[in-house]
Amino acid sequence: MKKSGKPAKREAVLMLAYMLCLGIFCGSSLYKQYQNIEQTETELYLEDVNEAAAYVSASVEEESPKIALTFDDGPSGSWTPVLLDGLKERGVKGTFFLIGQNVEKYPEVVKRLHEEGHLIGNHTYHHVEITKISEEEAAKEILDTNEVIRAITGEDVEFMRPPFGAWQRELELKMPVLPVMWTIDPLDWTTENTDEVVNKVVTEAEENDIILLHDCYKSSVEAALRIIDILQKEGFEFVTVDELMVN
Repeated sequence: MKKSGKPAKREAVLMLAYMLCLGIFCGSSLYKQYQNIEQTETELYLEDVNEAAAYVSASVEEESPKIALTFDDGPSGSWTPVLLDGLKERGVKGTFFLIGQNVEKYPEVVKRLHEEGHLIGNHTYHHVEITKISEEEAAKEILDTNEVIRAITGEDVEFMRPPFGAWQRELELKMPVLPVMWTIDPLDWTTENTDEVVNKVVTEAEENDIILLHDCYKSSVEAALRIIDILQKEGFEFVTVDELMVN
């Protein structure tokens, strides 16, 4: 007797339904896994972007306005060491334009300047206004000062400040030094009023300014340290002049 085909058809239909459900389930599961992977990758990407943005923002915020303190006419046997003590306590480097005669008088001070990382420059040998002497005499003033400084530090001098700000343009192509002027001059050598010098500087100070002071006067040294304390609280960073000239 021939068996009915209905059970076989029913089994086939059930099998097809099972496979269809399995396919739907697996497809749904794979889709969810894909969504999870995609979400994870997106989250990681956003984390990287946010971290990068935060880093850039922090870098911008941490960039302090730079300013330079420069000192002429030294070194002084009495006051330059006092100034150096104060600069060291505050973590500040200065730029010192030295007179050749004084370098020979106080070589130990020049050595300390160099060892503590301050920038040393040339201020001629006799503090002369080089536009009022011959080119040969001016060259000798500069070269003699370079030589006495190099004998102590072992390094060449790259910068100079011409006394009174008077510079012979022709010398720029012939001398191994670059002239450095200033943007703020409180005329500290004309007064012993420390408050006057401090107020003049801090009220005018702006980013990239070069401040002119002298390390051979007690009042100027006291003013310099007070200026640092005030401007550091305002967010300024003190650097040597070469850093400003490079930027």
